[in-house]
Amino acid sequence: MTDQNIQDDELPIINCHTHIFTGDHVPPFLAKTFIPWPFYYLFPVNLIVGIFRLWYNHIYTWQFKPWYGKLSNALYSFRMFFVRNGLLSILSFLIGSYISVQVFFILFDWLSSVMPAAGGIKNSIEELRRWLGSNWNIYVPESTGLKLLMIVLLLLFFKPGRNLIWFLVKNIWTFLGVLPGSETKKLAGRYLNIGRYAFYRQQGKVFGRIKSQYPPKTKFIVLPMDMEFMGAGRLNKDHLYAEQMRMLAAIKNNKENSNIIFPFVFADPRRIQKEGKAHFDYSIDTNGKIRLNDCFIKRFIEDEKFSGFKIYPALGYFPFDELLLPLWKYAADNALPVLTHCIRGTIYYRGRKNKAWDKHPVFTWAAGNYVPMPLTEIRNRDFINNFTHPLNYLCLLEEQLLRKLVAAAKDDRIRQMFGYKDADTRMDADLSHLKLCFGHFGGDDEWDKFFESDRDNYSSQLVKYPETGISFMKDEKGNPAPGKLEQVWKYVDWYSTICSMMLQYDHVYADLSYIIHNPSIEPLLRHTLSNKKLLKKVLFGTDFYVVRNHKTEKHMLADVLDYLPRQEFDQIAKVNPRNFLINKTHTTTLK
Repeated sequence: MTDQNIQDDELPIINCHTHIFTGDHVPPFLAKTFIPWPFYYLFPVNLIVGIFRLWYNHIYTWQFKPWYGKLSNALYSFRMFFVRNGLLSILSFLIGSYISVQVFFILFDWLSSVMPAAGGIKNSIEELRRWLGSNWNIYVPESTGLKLLMIVLLLLFFKPGRNLIWFLVKNIWTFLGVLPGSETKKLAGRYLNIGRYAFYRQQGKVFGRIKSQYPPKTKFIVLPMDMEFMGAGRLNKDHLYAEQMRMLAAIKNNKENSNIIFPFVFADPRRIQKEGKAHFDYSIDTNGKIRLNDCFIKRFIEDEKFSGFKIYPALGYFPFDELLLPLWKYAADNALPVLTHCIRGTIYYRGRKNKAWDKHPVFTWAAGNYVPMPLTEIRNRDFINNFTHPLNYLCLLEEQLLRKLVAAAKDDRIRQMFGYKDADTRMDADLSHLKLCFGHFGGDDEWDKFFESDRDNYSSQLVKYPETGISFMKDEKGNPAPGKLEQVWKYVDWYSTICSMMLQYDHVYADLSYIIHNPSIEPLLRHTLSNKKLLKKVLFGTDFYVVRNHKTEKHMLADVLDYLPRQEFDQIAKVNPRNFLINKTHTTTLK
């Protein structure tokens, strides 16, 4: 279905990457591996969600009450009375300073009870406490109520003291000193975004927030998240993945949304392993085609008419896991799109590294002879990039690499569906026609690396060979190069890798979600779209609501419309998304 009689500028915008899951669908301990044990227990997601719900549902509404207006005016008059009176202004400063010192010792005592300060620092502070107590009558009250009252007064009325205390405390305790780091700031941003939309208990309410920021008839690909297996704590039994999907189906079946929302189904091999045939069950016909039997995935793809699959390998699996191969065969044969997370981020597997992950299952390296490539990263935040790496998808798209996976499969049906014969003979079927989108286009940091790599031979090949980019399996003379994949894996930026795959495979796309907020990508985006082949493979997407800590949806839309020519915007936001969504399983209304 192409609707060629419709002009591009008459087509609706399609945002290809959005989320509307609520805070209830997020495991509690995202702070794990960012904040030392046991302090991440102090920052559970459900606590953040509860605080935001309390704020938005109750405290936030106070400002609209008549009594609040009267109280605000009274407080203004009270504060201005001190500001306009020089003597009282000095007095308020002295009182604020006095309270600040007391609050510092209150916080010092509380934090020392869970993590004592270094001996020298502790002794110096205790000496300071004794001296102030003797000369300035400074003391810490016994009553917890009075302690809390002093903290509240400081927070509300004395900003200089508040800032000074924070500076002192974070420099005394190491675990607080790392909080302003870039990684923890990203995590804080995720907490903020979850909290910002968490007071909505229904996904429909969140969906309403994104709809209101776009022109009428705009359509949205909505991506669920299944985070049960990421090792960050258990979800409430009333808010598991199945319940999230039922809510999505209800939103889609609402007449108001039926033609504008395109939900995907989340795929995780651990879910398939845990729930077995109830989750994913299939048969193979005489032509090697996959037919879905009654199961969870069939219900949502074929009965509820969901539009594709979402995967998030950073949660702890490779995208070519054996349990996923039949699903990718089904998706490829039915032109159902697969959208994968492809950016370094803060949402990733929090458990221990399995021994099987010490080596890549497919790629090799030259260590005298070619042996499995070692994956030596230890920390979670580093190792998960091995799951996320875009080069992993060559193991699906490239028949020679896929054949290695099929040969090693434990389930003989895998060999049957691909028509496997032996290690040296091409299979009857492959996944080169798999419709795949790299969400986030590798990340804006990888775009920066592309610009910085002026002496790198591989990144320059996008310029040297604009029709194909990097040749992954052969050298420049066309001869097999078995050690090349290791070099690309370790040294090539993800932007170059993804662009090369988009140039070489007809059904590979990338979306601009999350990175679209960053104005620094504009020059390279314009350069990317100047390539006629890449122009047809880039998708407009924002990553609502994850990107909200940077910009609103309407802000990002206005920015893109400002710096992209209308023809290019229509191509990536209207034409390409239609080609990405059209499938053979069910009719998709895209007018």
